[in-house]
Amino acid sequence: MYAIFRLGSRPDRVLDRCFISMIYTDKQITCHDCGMDFTFTAKEQEQFASIGHVNAPKRCQPCRIKRKKATSKTNSFAAGGSSNIDYGVAPRKTFAVKCSTCGKDTVVPFAPEANRPVYCYDCFRKVKQTLKSESS
Repeated sequence: MYAIFRLGSRPDRVLDRCFISMIYTDKQITCHDCGMDFTFTAKEQEQFASIGHVNAPKRCQPCRIKRKKATSKTNSFAAGGSSNIDYGVAPRKTFAVKCSTCGKDTVVPFAPEANRPVYCYDCFRKVKQTLKSESS
């Protein structure tokens, strides 16, 4: 139900400024999960509208809490946790190689190609720094 409130001091004006305010009434809704009826109160409707929700809830409060807990266990990012979630991805494959510059044994996360040099961490930093200074 809507109520129209007029703002303005002159009722003879055709185009008064007006705004529409929603008058909420309690609604009975059947929960999507448990099938029980619950009351969506006028106060809850105002709160939903104030935060931008357009649709009424599908679940009763206990089912909403239960669903939120279930999703937060499977997705810690949704619960405000870190985004480092284990999706069952296999660990990164590494390859043992010898550094092309110093000959030290090292491990790299890619399959080395025969025609390209492979560096250890220290030599890679040195090569990168040299390339940076040459380009400047």
